[in-house]
Amino acid sequence: MKTRPAGIGNVNADWMGSLPPKLSAMPLKHLAVPGSHDSFTYWVDVNAPVGPDQKPFVKYLATMFSVVAKKVMVKWSMTQNLTFKEQLDAGIRYFDLRVSSKPGEAGNEIYFIHGLFGHKVQDGLLEINSFLSRHRKEIVFLDFNHHYAMGPEHHVHLITMLQEVFGSKLCHNCAVEAITLDYLWAKKYQVIVFYHHPTAQGISVMWPGNKIPAPWANTTEPNKLLQFLESTLKQRAKQGSFHVSQAILTPRVNTVAKGLVWGLRSYLVERNLPTIMSWVEAQRPGVDGVNIITSDFVDLTDFANIVIKLNNLLLSEQGHKAR
Repeated sequence: MKTRPAGIGNVNADWMGSLPPKLSAMPLKHLAVPGSHDSFTYWVDVNAPVGPDQKPFVKYLATMFSVVAKKVMVKWSMTQNLTFKEQLDAGIRYFDLRVSSKPGEAGNEIYFIHGLFGHKVQDGLLEINSFLSRHRKEIVFLDFNHHYAMGPEHHVHLITMLQEVFGSKLCHNCAVEAITLDYLWAKKYQVIVFYHHPTAQGISVMWPGNKIPAPWANTTEPNKLLQFLESTLKQRAKQGSFHVSQAILTPRVNTVAKGLVWGLRSYLVERNLPTIMSWVEAQRPGVDGVNIITSDFVDLTDFANIVIKLNNLLLSEQGHKAR
């Protein structure tokens, strides 16, 4: 059995419900919320075909070297080490979700994906729902931002599944400014689903992707990443939406080649984590500040704790002013 990493437990399982009234009355877009990137990659299926999100070069490798290439891809795909329940217990409340059908498979089954195929989406949603039923004041953001190998029937299947699993917990699309924890608690809403595909238009419990921009730096260099995060935060106020700061370094093909032996975690993330975490610790939520912050390997530091504690800055008189 895998040991639980230090600093991660269920200490943050009820952090939203424990916030003081001043914060639960504030628009949720002004609170600091920890999120995880490619949230369902804690388990991938080495025997499954290579996922449709891979570039032709990687697909070619997988065909040529089969199991060896897939094991390499597992190293680069596993960006989260915690199970879904563990991430929720640790305080993660935003999930970056990429989904796909398995080409050639009969039926409309949908899987979480990042490089290789992972869990069935339905299993993950049931796990979230189980947590929410036990923690009635916790709210999650589910951001379905990439869909692969999915036709109209797959989208209808997934949207129906979301409605069946979460039912009355689903928050209806409305003005972002109106969404406070107090509002959500009064309505008994616990799930805000963002669905980046036209199929979801007109379905009131599916929020459009433009209400949760998540600009992506696409760099392996920490200094470029931090400059990008700063410049995109400055543009926040104009958008009037939720906002995701992706504190994430992205492997390139040549980085993958250099890091084959070690994998993403040691090669790209561990070396640069102190720089990224210093930036996170220096942030302030509020009108011009951070909202949702995502990171790779949420168990490497007490990432969720650090983000959640940023909300204490809003309790001071100056906390709500511009940075």
